[in-house]
Amino acid sequence: MAEPPERSAAGGLCAAVDIGGTKIAGALVDGDGALLLRTQRPTPATAPADAVLATVAGVLDELAAAPDWGAVRRVGIGSAGPVDAAAGTVSPVNMPGWRDFPLVDRVRRHPAVAGLPVTLVGDGVAIAAAEHRHGAARGHANALCMVVSTGVGGGLVLDGAPYAGPTGNAGHVGHLSVELDGEPCACGGRGCVESLASGTAITRRALRAGWSPAGGAASTAAVATAARAGDPVALAVFERAGQALAAAVAATAALVELNVVVVGGGVARSGELLFGPLRASLDRYATLSFQRGIAVVPARLGTDAGLVGAAAAALPARGP
Repeated sequence: MAEPPERSAAGGLCAAVDIGGTKIAGALVDGDGALLLRTQRPTPATAPADAVLATVAGVLDELAAAPDWGAVRRVGIGSAGPVDAAAGTVSPVNMPGWRDFPLVDRVRRHPAVAGLPVTLVGDGVAIAAAEHRHGAARGHANALCMVVSTGVGGGLVLDGAPYAGPTGNAGHVGHLSVELDGEPCACGGRGCVESLASGTAITRRALRAGWSPAGGAASTAAVATAARAGDPVALAVFERAGQALAAAVAATAALVELNVVVVGGGVARSGELLFGPLRASLDRYATLSFQRGIAVVPARLGTDAGLVGAAAAALPARGP
């Protein structure tokens, strides 16, 4: 179907939506990756499908009420996966109500979206697009960009461009098995990186090993605080998370060769608690000549990387 004439111009703004297990965020984003308006709502992750969709619709309602909405030319969605970009469906591991959910079709039905092209990518691919165009992977031909948060996602940059793969899930390192007889993962596999290195896993494994928060609720941030204070259980959990991520990076580098690894997400804000063991383990695991010397750096775009990346995937580049 042809776009309406008033919406067919190149450039303009993108309405970006970032769907994760903890939050659903939205923003109006320009071609330089600047957020002109941002909104966020908690994800009703265990609710029925229509309740999650209603949250997405609420985010779009807020964006559509902004004066700048008239400049929106595209909609970009980055979603926890797996996704099927060709079919427009999503099946996030941590959102059981959405299985083969026709997200693109439903978003197109939103009154404010009618006639706009809608682009769907996995959240890891979105972050790779954001960091490659605007952040820490800029100028690198081959990169792995990871988000370590409620889950663990990833996306690839190959030969100078983000690579999504046929369904939009390429680079999804969170579900590489790094512990062959490890505990079951929500995806149905065993010993996945996500079951060792996600924020949820770090908190769960610390509690299981006897750690308890000094005050307040158990959380990844509380585990990090305990680790900085020298708690041996908390330190061991972060060490194991870093090892799991390093094993995934080494395996990816053996397959596609990498210049840089960019790590973002809430858990990455733990700093050297995570990056220290990740880099040390990578030196031990990535030993082939073409694997050595991979830089491991923090993401530059922070918690808004998913929004910037959803827009980067949907909007044409403005040039070098």
